[in-house]
Amino acid sequence: MAYDEGVAERLREALESEARVVEKRMFGGIAFMVDGHMACGVVNDTLMVRVGPDQHASSLSRPHAREMDFTGKPMKGFVFVAPEGIESDEDLQSWVRASLSFVRSLAPR
Repeated sequence: MAYDEGVAERLREALESEARVVEKRMFGGIAFMVDGHMACGVVNDTLMVRVGPDQHASSLSRPHAREMDFTGKPMKGFVFVAPEGIESDEDLQSWVRASLSFVRSLAPR
């Protein structure tokens, strides 16, 4: 499965100041790992964001967000964001900040 390289490049730019970022093929797309934890990524043209269980419900209330149900079963703490939800750089940055906030709360791997 292919992923939108344009979205991936925008994520690379959003994460360029982060230390210990690794790109990894995952879920048929690409994921960006921070300190060994999946933070965000791209599947097809959809943003995949790890927001954590405490921010899951509030994240789902944001425009163009839905449960991450890649396997047919929703993954708690992860959301998909449709392309319309990340058209602006500020919208994308907001999702990246939410993801980094959660991932930074975890112990590094």
